[in-house]
Formats: sequence, C-alpha cells, structure tokens
Amino acid sequence: MLLIKLHDGPARLGKYNELNTPGILEQFSEFDILKDEPMPYDVPKLLAEWSVNRTTEFAKKGSGKGIAVIHGSKYVDLRIKSAKELDGMGYTIMAIANSEKLLKNPRDLVEIIVNIRKIISPNVALYFPFADASFIPLLVYMGVDLFGDAAADYYAYLNKLLTPSAIYDLDEYKIYDFSQDELRNYNKNTLDFVMREIRENIKNLTLRNLVEERCCTSPEAMSALRILDKKYSEFLDRYTPLY
Repeated sequence: MLLIKLHDGPARLGKYNELNTPGILEQFSEFDILKDEPMPYDVPKLLAEWSVNRTTEFAKKGSGKGIAVIHGSKYVDLRIKSAKELDGMGYTIMAIANSEKLLKNPRDLVEIIVNIRKIISPNVALYFPFADASFIPLLVYMGVDLFGDAAADYYAYLNKLLTPSAIYDLDEYKIYDFSQDELRNYNKNTLDFVMREIRENIKNLTLRNLVEERCCTSPEAMSALRILDKKYSEFLDRYTPLY
C-alpha cells in the first residue's frame, strides 16, 4: 500500500514499502507483473473489452499480490471498468497498458489517467512503464507514482541519450562517445535525477513550475497540460493549497 506524505496538486510524495515515490521500478525487481491479456491501443472496442475481461479473470487468481494491468486500449470507460475491478480485488499497484501509445495521444492520456485516479483508492500506486524523461513531471502531476526504467535501455539501444528535457541521437550530436552500457547507465542516472528533482519540487510545492517548464519541450506534453487545465481544473484544485 502507498503511504502518502504530501500532496502538490494531485501529485503525491510517499513511500511504497521501502521505495520512495514518485520513483522508478527497475526491471526484474521484486514486483512482478501479473498475467494479463495484452491488446494494441487502436483496436475495435469488442476486442478491447475481451482483453479487460480476460485480464480480470487472471487477476482473480493473484490474491491481490503483484502488479495488475489496467487494459482497455483507447476506451476510457473500459479503462475505468478495469481499474475499478482490480481495485476491488485489493491490488495496490496498477500498471497502465499501452503507455508509449498514450504519450502520442494527449487527450486520451489525460482522460484515462485522471478518471482512473478519481475512482481508485488514493493508496493505490499507478505505474507508467514507459515514459520520456521530459514527460514524467506532467504524469506525476496527474497522479502517477511509479515509472519503469525501460526507456533507459530502449534509447541506449538506439544510441540516444536521455536528458531531463530532450533526447539526443549520438550519431548526430557527438556529445559523448559512449559504449551501449555506458549510455544505458547515463540514461538510468537521468531518470534517477528526474525522480529526485520531482520529489524535491513536491516538498517545496513548486511542481507546477517544473511541469510548465518541461512541457515546453514537447508538443504532446503541452497539449496534454492544456487539456488538463481546461477540462479538469476541479481535479487540480482539489489538492492545490490556497495561499
């Protein structure tokens, strides 16, 4: 169960077991992802619903342990249905499926995360397996708690360097002459820095400033922030302190 220490907007500073949140779940950690029924993002609703139902059936055998997966493809109502059912089974970490695709679809991203966060227990940690570093502050601001380190490996494989605000192709930008292992470690350190930076901004109630700064580096992130402000202002205001 996630223990929440402090809010800055919907963002939560806390602890899940010994892990500080917002934080990074490393691959092959002690947290296992439960068996699920994967489904692409852009599929007919009937297939997406089948995926949700199959994943729910698998989750019933897990006794509330491990990371349950919220499926539903691009359909907000199916994502809500999936999250509600998993919450009712007592799962305390839920992964959002199709995370990479959601980053390219700002409206769906905002509507899915905000509506999931509204209906599940506040002590459930939301896990976003794949995200560019520049997008992470906004995701935390919406209530995501945990992230995967898959981006570090993925971009290292492509010979791309992660920074908090940009991704550099080292074939074009000769910033470092890294081996793939060195680049992977650099990228992991970038993700670690971003997490530490976010936690300190939450402590100082300045996360919104960081979010606006980082969203300027990505058209998709900026679109998502504008949709969040316009459509879900009451969701943001609920946790924002008045001065």
